Amino acid sequence: MLNGYRIIDADSHVIEPTQMWGEYLEPKFKQFAPTAEMAIAGEKVYYKISPEAGQKLRSDHEQLIEQHYQNFLLSNFNPESYVKVMKQTGVDMAFLYPTYGQWLWAIDSMPALLAGAFTRAYNNWLRDYCSYDPQVLRGVGAINLHSPEEMVPQLHQIADNGWRAVYLRPNPVKGRLLSDSEYEPFWTECERLGIAVGLHEGTHSRLPTIGSDRFSTRFALHACSHPIEQMMALLALIEGGVLERHPSLRVGFLESGCGWLPYWLWRLDHVYEDVHWEVADRVKMKPSEYFRRQCFIALEPYEPYLAEIVDYIGSDNLIFGSDYPHVDHKPSILADAVTLEEQLPKTILEKILWDNPARFYGLEST
Repeated sequence: MLNGYRIIDADSHVIEPTQMWGEYLEPKFKQFAPTAEMAIAGEKVYYKISPEAGQKLRSDHEQLIEQHYQNFLLSNFNPESYVKVMKQTGVDMAFLYPTYGQWLWAIDSMPALLAGAFTRAYNNWLRDYCSYDPQVLRGVGAINLHSPEEMVPQLHQIADNGWRAVYLRPNPVKGRLLSDSEYEPFWTECERLGIAVGLHEGTHSRLPTIGSDRFSTRFALHACSHPIEQMMALLALIEGGVLERHPSLRVGFLESGCGWLPYWLWRLDHVYEDVHWEVADRVKMKPSEYFRRQCFIALEPYEPYLAEIVDYIGSDNLIFGSDYPHVDHKPSILADAVTLEEQLPKTILEKILWDNPARFYGLEST
């Protein structure tokens, strides 16, 4: 709690120790354990990071950790130190997304069996990690999008851990959009089990990514990837009829800001008015109505026009994520979040920091 506000961090991250892959991968896959430089068989798992940009990112992240979270660093990012940081900063509960995993199984050419091994290893490691304090550390399970037939059994294993959410990339995987018919059993089971789906992009992955076909700088790639891939994902879920067929499915759009949303909903509604006949079999409402009914989006406290965004989309769909402890994370973000009461009524801020993420992650039913 901070300044009287209970806080759910809807988008926090673990730092997976390099050695954990060798420990948690099944024996026949241990040979593929990535190195400390995140390479498999000599090939880096990420894409289009220049040596200069890579060095600067590492330097900035090390500086952030050393200056603000040194005990976390000295403890090799273990769960005890994680919980201490959460309590020091005022977070009551953190939902944990991967760091290196965002690249590791986001390689389009990766064999489905290997991607499955990586996601299973990650989930098993994260289960043990969260067991230190499961009230504070909330696992978000990884799903192998490379293998549609594995997704439902994997979802059941995640639910058996007691977790209420899974993590997906918004990008196409092996040519499949999120609306691909092969994923339909997965969406059905997420809805049946009440499992939330957090969509989280990651720049420099080896998946098809907006902007990577024309830009090479970190500046351009990072600017494009997070918001525009999320825009495409929302469109796929609406245009492909996923949200129509699964009205109780909960989907969250993380680490992309929320400023793009009013324009995108307006644009989709406007186009829908003109050509609704083309998708009438699977899109029965205006796109904005689907979003308001079952989608959530994480805001950044520093975004302009937050009060106007609330006026446009309402206050029921906004959540908060810190991105801790990534290089984009600002140590003051929690303090900055609670000062939003200068722009927003306290009742709305309470919804953003607790009530809405609790609803998204299904905590009300536990």
